[in-house]
Amino acid sequence: MTKIPVIAVLDIGKTNKKLFLFDESYRVVHEKNARLPETADEDGDPCECIHSLRDFVQSSLEEALAMPGVDVRAVNVSAYGASLVYIDADGKPLTPLYNYLKSYPGHLRDGLYARYGGKSGFSRQTASPALDSLNSGLQLFRLQAGRPELFAKVKHALHLPQYISFLLTGEACADITSIGCHTALWDFDKNTYHAWVRDEGLESVMAPLRDAGTVVAGKVSGKEVPVGPGLHDSSAALIPYLMQFREPFALISTGTWCITLNPFNATPLTAEELEQDCLCYLSFDGRPVKASRLFSGFVHEREVARIAEHFNRQSAHCQSVPFDAALMGKMFPAGDFATRDLSQFRSDAEAYHQLIFDLVSAQHRSTSLVLAGAPVGKIFVDGGFGKNDVFMQMLAMQFRGIEVFAAQVPQATALGAALALHSTWQQGPLPERLIELAPYPDPCTEILG
Repeated sequence: MTKIPVIAVLDIGKTNKKLFLFDESYRVVHEKNARLPETADEDGDPCECIHSLRDFVQSSLEEALAMPGVDVRAVNVSAYGASLVYIDADGKPLTPLYNYLKSYPGHLRDGLYARYGGKSGFSRQTASPALDSLNSGLQLFRLQAGRPELFAKVKHALHLPQYISFLLTGEACADITSIGCHTALWDFDKNTYHAWVRDEGLESVMAPLRDAGTVVAGKVSGKEVPVGPGLHDSSAALIPYLMQFREPFALISTGTWCITLNPFNATPLTAEELEQDCLCYLSFDGRPVKASRLFSGFVHEREVARIAEHFNRQSAHCQSVPFDAALMGKMFPAGDFATRDLSQFRSDAEAYHQLIFDLVSAQHRSTSLVLAGAPVGKIFVDGGFGKNDVFMQMLAMQFRGIEVFAAQVPQATALGAALALHSTWQQGPLPERLIELAPYPDPCTEILG
C-alpha cells in the first residue's frame, strides 16, 4: 500500500487543541480536535492543565504515526502566545502553565518601568503595550522576584510552542515569532533582547534562538521524525498570505482576539498607538509586522448569549441572521453593546445587527491604526468573522476604497506552520492557490446603484 507523505501540525489554541495532517498539496487529510478541562494554579486562578496538554500531544501524534495510509515526514507546532513553561534540568515543568489573564502585582510592573525609561519608553522599545501578564517577560520577572528559590531551579523558560517542540525533541529552543510577540523581551530598535532581560538576569534561562524553517530529530513511538521549533499562532496565520500575495495587504485574523496585521508597515510605534493596543509582531523571517488588537470574539460570544436569552432564541439562530441593509438606518450611534438595553430592539435580528455594527465600528478604528502611513489596497479577513455575512458586509461599508475579502484558508494557523517547513519535508513547489477569496463590495454601492 502506497503511503501519502504528510506533515503533522499541532495547532494549540486557548480553547481547541487540534492535530492536522497536510498532504504535499497542503490539503487536510486528517484532523483531530479536543477540548481539555482547565485546572487551577496555586492561587486558585484558572489555567491550562499542562499534563493533559502533554498527553494530547503525545497520543494524537502516536495515532497519526500509526495510521496505515500516511507517512509522517515532519512535525511542527503553532500555539497561542504569552504563556511560558518553566522547565528544570530534567525537562520537567516547575509550575502550572499560568493564564495570561492572571492579575499582576503593580509594584513589580511599575518598578521595572521606572528603571527602564518609564512605561511609554519601555513599551515603545519592546513594541509591547503595557498588558501585565500578557507581556510574558513580566511573568518571568514575577517568578524571579517573587519565588527566587524556584527561579534558581529553572533551566529554560520556553514559550508554549517551543515547549511542545521540546516534548518531542528534548532540545530547548526559542523562536523569534514567540519572543517578538508583545512579550516585552525584545528590543525592536536594536534587534536583540532588551537590556532589562540581561540586567535582571533573565537571559540565562532563555533558550538558543532557532530559525523557523529548521528541524531537529524528534521521536514519537520510537520513530524518528524531523520537528520544527514551533511558531506563535498569529505569525503562523500570516505565512500563507505572505507566500501568495506580493501587493500590500492587511490581514484581520479573527477569533477570540481580532488581530489586524500589516506586514507592509515598518513605521515605529508611537506612544498614542501603544495606548490604543497597537504592537509589533516579528514574522517568521524576522521582519516587524505592525498590528492592532481587539477582544471582539470574546465580546461577540458573550453578547450573543445575552441577546439569545432576552429574545428566547438559540445562540446559533442569532448568529445565522442574514444581513439586512434596511436595518442599517435603524442603528444607534456606535458604542459599547454591553451597556445597551435590549428592550430598545424589536427583534433579535435588529439587536444582532447593532452588536455587529458596534464591533465593526471598533474594528475600523483598530485596523485604521496600522494602515496609517502604510496604506493597503486589500483587506483579508479569516477566521470566524470571515464567515459572518453581517460582519463582512458592514466591514466593506466601513472601508470604502479598499477591497475587502473573506479569505477561505484551510486552517490558516496550522497551514502556516506547515509551510514554514516546506523545503524540509518535500521537494515540490508551493501550490499556486493556497487561499480562496470571496469579495465583499460595499453594499451601499449596490443599493444606490
